[in-house]
Amino acid sequence: MGTFPDEYYVQQILEGKSQVYTVLIDRYKHMVFTLAKKMLKNREDAEEVAQDTFLKAFNGLSKFKAESKFSTWLYKIAYHRSLDYIKRNQRQISSGDIEIEDVRSLSSLEDGFGILARKERNEQIKSALDSMAGDDGVLLTLHYFQELSIKEIAQITDKTEGAIKVNLHRSRKRLANILENKLNPVNTIRYAN
Repeated sequence: MGTFPDEYYVQQILEGKSQVYTVLIDRYKHMVFTLAKKMLKNREDAEEVAQDTFLKAFNGLSKFKAESKFSTWLYKIAYHRSLDYIKRNQRQISSGDIEIEDVRSLSSLEDGFGILARKERNEQIKSALDSMAGDDGVLLTLHYFQELSIKEIAQITDKTEGAIKVNLHRSRKRLANILENKLNPVNTIRYAN
């Protein structure tokens, strides 16, 4: 039952078969949660926003137009629900870890050192993304880890594709600088003097 396209399930729900909504929740719960957690930097807040996102999406399903993908529409809701949560709480969001899926499966030929190096690299990237201000970390997460296109990110954030390209370029540079400072602190100190 989980192999049909999203639009099939949307149509089923609109025809009164609300129980099939669980298929869409299962399909997108990790991605919605990851986006919310990246923005809010707190697991409990992200869970609350994710639930709120799915509830709002369900209640507004009749407004969904198949002009964009269902996932893009859902991400847009999650993005705006996260922004609303931040505005509503007006507090310093505590730092947390973003959960990044290991996209590549480990081959049986990799040894323990290779696995350890990969985990360390992922931790460094997570830490760097968490330390980024504004939308920088969110844009990089959406584009590289959630594999959304520039057009989809533009629809989600209500920005132009050109603005997203520029922001992604700047965010990549900032991420590279953060990682460089973390990995080569001696060079950073030497050049700073």
